[in-house]
Formats: sequence, C-alpha cells, structure tokens
Amino acid sequence: MSGHTACLAHLADLDRDAYLAGLAPGADIDHRGTSFTGSLLGALLNALRDPATGHPRVGGAKFESATFEGDVWFESVTFEDLAWFESATFKGHAGFRSATFKGSAGFRSTTFEDTAGFGLATFEGNAWFQFATFEDDAWFQSATFKGNAGFRSTTFKGVAGFGLATFEDLAWFESAGFEGSTGFRSATFENSVVFGAATFKGKAWFESATFKGNAGFDSATFEGKAGFESATFKGDAWFESATFKEAVTVGPLVCAGRVLLSGATFGGPVTLAFAAQRLECRRTRWSSTAEVRLRYATVDVAHAVFEYPLTIAAEPDPFVLADGRQLAEDPFERAPGPGVRVASLRGVDAAHLVLADVNLSGCLFAGTVHLDQLRLEGACTFDTAPPAVHWRRWWPMWFTKRRVLAEEHHWRASQPRAVRGWNIAVLGAGRTGPLQLAPVYRALRKAFEDGKHEPGAADFYYGEMEMRRHADDIPRSERGLLTAYWALSGYGLRASRALAWLGAAMLLTIVLLMAVGLAKDTPKQTATGTVPAGGGKVTFEIDKDDPHSPTGNRFTGKRFEKALNVTLNSVVFRSSGQDLTTAGTYIEMTSRLTEPVLLTLAVLAVRNRVKR
Repeated sequence: MSGHTACLAHLADLDRDAYLAGLAPGADIDHRGTSFTGSLLGALLNALRDPATGHPRVGGAKFESATFEGDVWFESVTFEDLAWFESATFKGHAGFRSATFKGSAGFRSTTFEDTAGFGLATFEGNAWFQFATFEDDAWFQSATFKGNAGFRSTTFKGVAGFGLATFEDLAWFESAGFEGSTGFRSATFENSVVFGAATFKGKAWFESATFKGNAGFDSATFEGKAGFESATFKGDAWFESATFKEAVTVGPLVCAGRVLLSGATFGGPVTLAFAAQRLECRRTRWSSTAEVRLRYATVDVAHAVFEYPLTIAAEPDPFVLADGRQLAEDPFERAPGPGVRVASLRGVDAAHLVLADVNLSGCLFAGTVHLDQLRLEGACTFDTAPPAVHWRRWWPMWFTKRRVLAEEHHWRASQPRAVRGWNIAVLGAGRTGPLQLAPVYRALRKAFEDGKHEPGAADFYYGEMEMRRHADDIPRSERGLLTAYWALSGYGLRASRALAWLGAAMLLTIVLLMAVGLAKDTPKQTATGTVPAGGGKVTFEIDKDDPHSPTGNRFTGKRFEKALNVTLNSVVFRSSGQDLTTAGTYIEMTSRLTEPVLLTLAVLAVRNRVKR
C-alpha cells in the first residue's frame, strides 16, 4: 500500500483503521496481491459506502493477483473507473450481483473456485474475462454489457448462465470451454457475437435468443444437445466446420440472412428447421439420418456427404413451437412466399437424398452422383423453356413447354445466336455443355420413370435427345438422324408435330395423285379367242389397256375422291385397288412407307404423354 511496507491484510490494526477512516466514496484503491477475508473486504467496502445510495462507490480499483479467501460480496458496488481483478483468485463465492462497472472491468486469468454471481450487473465499459476459469457455476443472468464482452478461452466448468443478458457491443467467446450446461435463453446480442472454436460439453440452450448482428459458431463443438428454438438471427448465422456429436434439433429458428453450415459435421440424427434467406451446406457431413425443413430459403448442398437418408423439404405453414405458438417470421413479412429453392447438388451422392416440394428451377445438377436414385416427392418444380415466339432474322422460333435444367438455360444463353428468354449463368455456375448435360437428363429421366411419372420422364428424355443432338462427339450421320427425328415428331413426344407432318404428307399425296397419279379413264379389258374348226374348247386371252396419263381438267371432285381413297388406305398400309399411272404407283408406294410411320410417331407421342 502507498505509504506502507505491508499490504492491507498485514497492517497493524491502528494503521488499518487509519487507512479505512481516510477513505471516502469514489476513492481509488490499489490492493494488488492482497489476501482478503470476507470481513476485511466488508470493512473496506463500508469505508467506501455512499450515504446517498447506501451502496459502496469506488473510483479506480486494482485487485490484480489478489486472493479472496472466503465468500466475498461486491453486490451493488459501483466502480467509477477501471476495475482490475486480473489473475485474482476467489476461493469462495464471488458475488457481484447488481454491481456497476462504469469503466473497463478486467478479469483476465482470474480463477473462481466457487460460484460466481454477476446477475443484473452492468458493464458500461469493456468487460474482459479472457483465460478466466470458473470452477463452479457462473451466473450472468440479466447482466448488461454495454462495451465489448471478452470471454476468449474462458473455461466454465459448471453451469454458465447468461439468460436474459444483453450484449450491446461485440461479444467474444472464441475457444471458450463450457463443460457444464450453458444457457443463453432470451439473451440479446445487439452486435456481432463470436463463439468460434468454442466447446459445449453439456447442453447449450439459446432458446428465444436474439442476434441482431452476425453470430459466429465456426468450428464450435456441441457434445450435448444444442437448442435454438425460437432464436432470431437478424444477420448471418455461421456454423461452418462446427461439430454436433449427438442427436440434435436445431430450431425452429428465424434467420434474416444466411445460415452457414458448410463443413459442419453431424454425428447423430438431426432435424434442422429454419425460416431463412439462404442455407449453405457445402461439404457438410451427416453421419446419421437427417431432416431439413425450410421456409423462404435457398439451399446449397454442393459436395455434401450423407451416409443415411437426408430429406430436404419445404414447410408450407409456419413452424409450431413446443408450447403450441407459431414461430414469428417478422423478417419475411414482405417475402413473396415461403417456397424453398435448391441452388446446387453438384458433387452429392443422391442415392439417399429426398427432395419434397422444392423449387429446382435454378439447381445445378452436373456432377451429381447416382442422380437416377434421387427421390422427388410432392410438387418439385423445374424451369421451363421460353414460352413466347421468337424471331431469328426472318424465321420464327418457339420452344414447346417442357422441364428444362438451369444448366441448359445457361448453355443456350451463351450461344452466339441465342434467343431471348434463356437465363444467363450465375456467378460460380461454371461452364456446362451438351456433352455433360446429356447423362444428367438421362439420370433424371430414370428417376422419374422409377417414380411412375412418365410425363415428367418424357420431358427429360426430350432434354437428353436435345443434348445428344447438339453434342460435339457424335458423327454427322447420327446428328442428321436425330435432327430428322426432332423435326418430324419432337423425338416421339410431340404428337401435334407428327400429325402436322402427316396432314402435309397426305395433302401432298392427294395433290400429286390428282395431278399425275390417277389414270385418265378406267382401262378397258379385251377378250380374244379362236374357235377350233372341229369344235372343242375355246381359249380366251383377256388383256387390259395400260392406264393413260390424265389430260384436261385433273382437279375434279371425282378425282379428289379417288385420290383421298388411295391416301387413306396408304396411311393404314393398305392397297386401294385404284388404277394408277406409273407415277401414281410410285407415289402410292412412297405414301404407304412414310405416312404409317408418321401416324405411329403421333400415337407414340400421345402414349408417352398420358402414360402413368
């Protein structure tokens, strides 16, 4: 102590009494390295008691490396300036309930061997608890941290209670160790909070907590249950590389920004329930069954790994909490709808993946493994081809409505003569061409076929054939055949196209038959024979005149009726029995070859569209 060679605990009684009598409320005190008993600390605080409030009022307080032997009570004490307890040791209960720290409060490397109570305490400056150790329970209920709250590498061996606490500035819990239960129920974080690399060995409760800034749980480890029911994140929630070792239910919660689970690991069954703007699960690993129920979100699960069934489903109605109340979704009041969109499945093994009622219009599928085993439940929607008629120079172009992958949109939009309506690639989508998309369409077609959804499978068959036709690795002959197949019947899926060609072929056949195919008149038959002189059998030779090419008016009603008869019989591969010229014979042969094929393609297209 100043003016003495001994600390307050070892002063003579007269000297100690004189020192205490000389103190006034608001005085600075310096008792570094001092050993305090409960009675000695009580005497010191009584000397600093403010008559106006009845509570001690201290100026600057220095208790570095001090030792508090028994229970000590700093309740309702006001520290007007800096309060330093760094490396101090509290061997009994440390009571700071309702204390007010107007300057910075330092508890770095402090050891609390018994319980510590900071309930209703107010830290108006920065509060530093780095490397502090709480051997027993630590209570900070309803405490208010107006400055930075630093708990880096702090160890909580008992219960850590921060229920209803308010953090008005940055809060740091990096590498903190929570060995008992941890409670942040209804806590409010006005700014960002960081729990990076923290370890929660017991239960971690964040129910009804409010995070107004970003919340970082990067590389955190949850060895027990983690409860975030009714929590609200107004910024981003970072759980990248976090580890959840047991069965866990995260949510339902609301996040106005992104929930980042990329690189996270789930060791047990998990249920995630989020009303969020975006959910990122890149390279996330699920080691047990998992269900992800979402509202409003765009989810990215690229390169995620799941060894058991994983379900990603859209929740049509607001989440219901354990008490029966609906989860408030204030950040999404103006959202157009609660629909869920999948952004990417690249690098995923889809053998255990189930998607229900999600929007796949922007989903990237190229690189997905076992895509043919993907299960689609409910109303899963895809993007479609541009619906309007487009003009390429003088030629009209239109695309029949069908399910189209986002990657085909991106590829067609990148072509030099692309028509309007195809969506350009988003940043990070990469370049995917017909060669890569053909097997993707093929796998999705099989998935739809296995699900007994033939019309949907037909759309993906059309897409597969389109990609094959445009691919660079096929010979010209094959491309020519595919082009003819596409032009005549839309790969056997467009009945209207095949019927249009059939009608045109029939009309052309009728016109040609009336013009050059039907004979002028029905050829007459002539019978000639010779009667033997001595009698006997008469032999007749019946001859028929060759049909003559028509002259004069060839387009009459009678000739039209004959031509129509020939054509209709050709469609069903029958001979009409009409008298035809040589040209008419070849016209009929051609008609009997082409028109049944076109009719078959039309029937096939109808069947593919209505089959279940």
